Amino acid sequence: MERRYASHPNEVKQFDTARLRQEFLIPRLFTPDKLELVLTHEDRLIVGGAAPVNGEVKLETDLKELGVSYFLERRELGAINVGGPGSIVVDGTEYELDTKDCLYVGKGSREVIFKSKDAAKPAKFYLNSAPAHKEFPTAKTTLDEAESAALGSIENSNERTIHRLIHENGIQSSQLVMGMTQLKTGNMWNTMPAHVHPRRMEAYMYFDLPEDSIVVHLMGAPDETRHIVMRNEQAVISPSWSIHSGVGTSNYTFIWGMAGDNKAYGDMDAVAMKDLK
Repeated sequence: MERRYASHPNEVKQFDTARLRQEFLIPRLFTPDKLELVLTHEDRLIVGGAAPVNGEVKLETDLKELGVSYFLERRELGAINVGGPGSIVVDGTEYELDTKDCLYVGKGSREVIFKSKDAAKPAKFYLNSAPAHKEFPTAKTTLDEAESAALGSIENSNERTIHRLIHENGIQSSQLVMGMTQLKTGNMWNTMPAHVHPRRMEAYMYFDLPEDSIVVHLMGAPDETRHIVMRNEQAVISPSWSIHSGVGTSNYTFIWGMAGDNKAYGDMDAVAMKDLK
């Protein structure tokens, strides 16, 4: 498991492109038959991916990094399938997940195994894991069951649908919040006007992006913005003091995950367009 440290905004404004990408971009999430994990010290969120192709992939890592005897001893997990049909086995119970289905796995679950139904169309499980102080039951949900809202307009190139999956009014968790935003055809912008939420950090994972397309992800303090060029199935870490927005060369989908002091989706501090620099 790779480790990333927290950064101060006064330090980040001096980073060049290579250093920004080194600190915040997670360029590879899905390696066949392998678990990829990145631990950030921003609220100690773990971002990763499991890509079972020819066999099963287990949720396991160097436990010294976590100071526990098994992965979810003091953690919870959210998994969203962005590939072909697959399943997740939690302590012997198997949950089938089609594309864009979500599974929450609660604190105390000892064994988690990721599987694909068809090696020719393998599942790809995008993972967020946060520290947990309370146990909640494992639960599955789909986009049809999610709390969804249509936002934006074609005039502003940001017509999109937000699906809240793990949140205060949906699947219950200790602190992890996850959901998915789908941009409609012809729309490129997400989360603009921008905001920050000092009480929670966030991570984005962009997907459904054509091979020759990019997303220019905006980050940094509102008066010292920076950008990271991102491609399909890459993730980015957003500290609590940073904006997190982006514009693509085509429409796309992204998964957002948050951890911090509360689970209130609307707890954010808006940044006026005139204040962005």
